[in-house]
Amino acid sequence: MRRLNNMPYVTYGLLAVTIIVFILEVLAGGSQDSLVLLNFGARYNLSILQGQWWRFITPMFLHIGLMHLVVNAVSLYYLGLMTESIFGHWRFLVIYLASGIAGNIASFVFNPNSLSAGASTAIFGLLGAFLLLGDVFRDNVAVRQLSRQYLLLVGLNLVFNLFSPGIDISGHIGGLVGGFLVAGAVGAPNLGEISVSRRWLTGGLFVLAAAALLVLGYRG
Repeated sequence: MRRLNNMPYVTYGLLAVTIIVFILEVLAGGSQDSLVLLNFGARYNLSILQGQWWRFITPMFLHIGLMHLVVNAVSLYYLGLMTESIFGHWRFLVIYLASGIAGNIASFVFNPNSLSAGASTAIFGLLGAFLLLGDVFRDNVAVRQLSRQYLLLVGLNLVFNLFSPGIDISGHIGGLVGGFLVAGAVGAPNLGEISVSRRWLTGGLFVLAAAALLVLGYRG
């Protein structure tokens, strides 16, 4: 049981689902085919406005092309191993899924005319979770240094996004902020305690921000 608890099985599970879905995309006609992506649940605002709310969830398991999959799979593997070991299994899963949803909601509002897919919204959420740790546990030298490294990585990625056509920067920022807030809400007991007031505050901000964006998106 101890060995199982120490195994990052949530990370492995997410990777397995992502790879299986990609194979199904290819078999269905190609991962870069817009119709295939649409049928598999890519974020498409018109469909969401018609009631297909699950398109806030499914895009994080879809990828457009092999390179897109490889980059995100490698990122998920390395960030997932570390995040799952620090936060624990279910907290890591909540951060990953909630960040992906937050990123897709932001994309729904600020990038309404695109068909989008990819795990990068959730992966940016994992980076956001590390930024939260660096803020809360700043007295921990190792955590503080790691957080600074990831802050630099976030900055470089966002700058790269600005000059790269086809990259949904709004989804990345939404995932980043979502991960920061959700990580604060679920806590990281393996590192230490986060005050109850802060956990309620960050959780409440996440819910309010997501609700406000959804209202804005549906009215827009």
